[in-house]
Amino acid sequence: MAADATGREMNGLPGGDAGGDAPAPRLGSRGSYRYARWDGSQRLPDLSAEDVLDAMSDDLMAEGDITEALRRLLDRGMRRPQGEPGDDVAGLHDLLDRLAQARRGLLQRYHLGDVLADVREELEAIVGTERRGIERRLAEAAGGDAGDESLRRMLSEMAARRQSELDLLPTEAGERIRALRDYDFLEPAARDRFAALLERLGRQVLDSWFEGLSEAIRGATSEQLAANREMVRDLDGLLRDRLEGREPEPARVDAFLARHGGFFPGARTLDDVVEQLAARMAAMQSLMASMSADQRAELQSMMDALLRDDRLRWDLAQLASTLDQLLPDGLGERLRFSGQESLSLEGALQQMARIGQLDRMAEGLAQASETGRLAEVDPDEIRRLLDDDSAQDLQALQALARRLEEAGLVERRGDRLELTARGARHVGQRVLDQLFARLRRDAFGGHPVDRTGLGGEPEETPVPYEFGRPFHLDLQRTLSNALARQEEAPAQRHEWGAALALDPADFAVRETQQLTSSATVLLVDMSRSMLLRGCFMAAKKVAVALDTLIRTRYPRDDLHVVGFAYHAREIRPGALASLSWHGYEYGTNLQHALLLARRLLARSHATNREIVIITDGEPTAHFEDGQVEFSYPPTRRTITETLKEVGRCTREGITINTFMLERSRALARFVDSMTRLNRGRAFYATPERLGEYVLVDFVGKRSGR
Repeated sequence: MAADATGREMNGLPGGDAGGDAPAPRLGSRGSYRYARWDGSQRLPDLSAEDVLDAMSDDLMAEGDITEALRRLLDRGMRRPQGEPGDDVAGLHDLLDRLAQARRGLLQRYHLGDVLADVREELEAIVGTERRGIERRLAEAAGGDAGDESLRRMLSEMAARRQSELDLLPTEAGERIRALRDYDFLEPAARDRFAALLERLGRQVLDSWFEGLSEAIRGATSEQLAANREMVRDLDGLLRDRLEGREPEPARVDAFLARHGGFFPGARTLDDVVEQLAARMAAMQSLMASMSADQRAELQSMMDALLRDDRLRWDLAQLASTLDQLLPDGLGERLRFSGQESLSLEGALQQMARIGQLDRMAEGLAQASETGRLAEVDPDEIRRLLDDDSAQDLQALQALARRLEEAGLVERRGDRLELTARGARHVGQRVLDQLFARLRRDAFGGHPVDRTGLGGEPEETPVPYEFGRPFHLDLQRTLSNALARQEEAPAQRHEWGAALALDPADFAVRETQQLTSSATVLLVDMSRSMLLRGCFMAAKKVAVALDTLIRTRYPRDDLHVVGFAYHAREIRPGALASLSWHGYEYGTNLQHALLLARRLLARSHATNREIVIITDGEPTAHFEDGQVEFSYPPTRRTITETLKEVGRCTREGITINTFMLERSRALARFVDSMTRLNRGRAFYATPERLGEYVLVDFVGKRSGR
């Protein structure tokens, strides 16, 4: 059910009959709710851009590439948020499966038996019509006057010759067409029927090469046929240049399209010409490849009979050969039909063309999956090949990709997408919410101090004043309380212009929370072992969540994130969500990371300064005379130089807390030495619980005591 508090229809829901679900209660002066049964036809709210970003945030956190995360989302589709009605959005994989199923359906429905059977039947019917016409003329002549004896004898001889020619007609379709082309019909109906057959076959066969070719050569003069041959030869020359690695000059292609563009409607480049030509010729080539040798010979013979110009026929064959070599997968493929429904020549060409269209659409969707250019796929073509639901699914996928940009969560730079600052904040908040959701209700909260005072951060919600509380008056809530009290007591009802009497119970105040400021540097181990042990994702989530927590709850605090492996570098907050492990080398150079953290904290004016280390192993690298020295197992020199840096941090009043993601003895010994020297703390945490440990520890220290 759905309702609108204004009494109007909501999301296309009818507002009349409540269908027995519930009455329509009044809601004061605002109107009434109106209910209706859900029948699946109502329009659902579109998925928001935030929903889309939430659905791909796990992939983004894992790989750090928003473009790849969106590509994978489009591949698999998207589920609606839990509890929201409506169907999920199908992905590109689903659409590809539907295209493959439609292709299999065609192959399993039809079979390539005798595709020229209907042509032979029509030719036989034409011959029968001619024979009956001859016999009718003989009968009419036999019933005439005696003076017409010479006419009857001449007609009888002519009829005998025609009957003899018809008796000698070959049975093979192509040869019979050639013979009937030279035959002088006596019966007009047979002549017209044969002409209609030639026109139909010409459209089916010749136009499968070039649109309008059958029209162009029908009744063409020798000059016009020469022009057609010139078009075919010019095109073959362009394709041969490309085949041999010499890309034709644009001016030459433009000149070809200016002269012969009528055969290729809408084509603007040579690629357009090749695409159209391959799509048309592939159906005939696939049909030829799928037939038996005898069937193929008969069809070729018929095509030769339809195209009487031998030179044009040879040029077309040469063009087909060139195109077959130029295309990566060749021109046409053998298809194995296994169904029961037989196909005529026209039906076979139609189904071959449809299978080709399904294949090209599948190729286009697969390419869109790889490149992310889903907007280039035509939903109307999907609708024609599959159904309306598939077209709507494609449009929904296109809307998902477009909505992210329109909402300002991502921006496009060339073929790549990048998170905007707003998008990065949203991802960080989601990670933070996920970590908080795993904590018990009383394990994490506002963490106020156990006393109130005149300074600090004001609480959002005012409370009733009690004696002894600091009098931070919330004037708006105080006046609101007084008005509400007088509304409930008619005798004290307030009139406009009269003084408003305040009661002690009306007063509301805001409490303050005394908080301490702090500066934190988070050191994230980005060595190979962190990735191989599955720890890097957990550390990255902690960095994103901690950054979001500080920016939203403690904006006066400072946070720096430093990633370290062979050496250390600072990572800007806006890049945390798209941070990727790729590109970092072996080594755990904690010494360099501590040095960089100490320099960052030296610029802060915060009272409390700390370093949080997340690592899964002891140091294996350090700087020596400006060069990185790496060794595994680590040398005593590396441990010593790292502990020296710990000592410098300690002398500057910097606390170091370490979160270990591995229970190795070597790491435990090193961390024990470091904590005894710095008097910080050390924790062991699994990757799954790391975020809870770090956030609770941070907020626990963050609140003043």
